[in-house]
Amino acid sequence: MTANPEASKRTGEGSQAVPNHVAIIMDGNGRWADARGVDVSEGHHAGFENLQRVVADFAKRGVRYLTMYAFSTENWDRPEPEVTGILELAIAVIAHEAEQLHENDVRIKHLGRVDRLSDELRDELAQAVDMTADNTGLTLGIAFDYGGRAEIVDAVKNVMADGVAAEDISEEKFSKYLYTSDMPEVDLMIRTGGDYRISNFLLWQTAYSEFYFPDVLWPDFYGKHIDDAFESFNERQRRFGKRI
Repeated sequence: MTANPEASKRTGEGSQAVPNHVAIIMDGNGRWADARGVDVSEGHHAGFENLQRVVADFAKRGVRYLTMYAFSTENWDRPEPEVTGILELAIAVIAHEAEQLHENDVRIKHLGRVDRLSDELRDELAQAVDMTADNTGLTLGIAFDYGGRAEIVDAVKNVMADGVAAEDISEEKFSKYLYTSDMPEVDLMIRTGGDYRISNFLLWQTAYSEFYFPDVLWPDFYGKHIDDAFESFNERQRRFGKRI
């Protein structure tokens, strides 16, 4: 998995470049709820509903890979009622949406650990992944109980377990041990909500990504906001360390 200057393609409308792989940190559900005086659980519901819109929008635009930061390894430290609500909502959403995504030729891929997930959530994820494995449309990466550092540690453990000699380890070989082994590197990383950090998300895969940090909160990020993200991406000159 290496940076690919040809990763983005042009659409037929205004010859705008479309990033091949977009990753999104879906931030702002809690603040969205606070602004409306409702419980944080309603913010998470609104966030998951927006996920449906965004997946369909990016697929329509020609994006081939979309990775969403749904739940991090650090999110377990949130208040227990909030964590429980997120996990229960995730089970319901995956059970409800997997069939529709399958019908739309979306391939679902889980990125992250599974040992701390409930049996029910683990089973729902596994069924969704298995059901959509042969689909050839957009690949939707769901980063759930995911951490970039944990991913790299897991990769190192697996390299060692396979007995790979130190002199045989290259960036390309190492990348095959990551959760994203069959996905290209990220072209465009978006974090909604106005914060300017990547919060342990896809540390390896974003080495040459373009970053976009809109102030809009995640439940409201769709339509024109995606247009703005693509316009910003098209204004960048992607040199990959070379002089142009």
